Amino acid sequence: MKRLMLIAVVAVLANGCTDSKTTTRVLTEQGYTEIEVGGYDAFACSDDDTFATKFTAKGPSGKRVSGVVCSDWLKGSTVRFH
Repeated sequence: MKRLMLIAVVAVLANGCTDSKTTTRVLTEQGYTEIEVGGYDAFACSDDDTFATKFTAKGPSGKRVSGVVCSDWLKGSTVRFH
């Protein structure tokens, strides 16, 4: 029971560290389409970022890309590709 509770807490906290609205907005503004927002990527962003949201999308060139949008309330967003 304790293990199940721990897994549930970790899942809730990880989802709390994503920002799908900002991720979608940033990628759309840069010309990406067919955006699919994923979950939290724990090691993709700096310690200064509150949110680390995985994504896949079709880039402006038409190729599929994947990466993470790193963001925080008091600064802009950074797109990092895998």
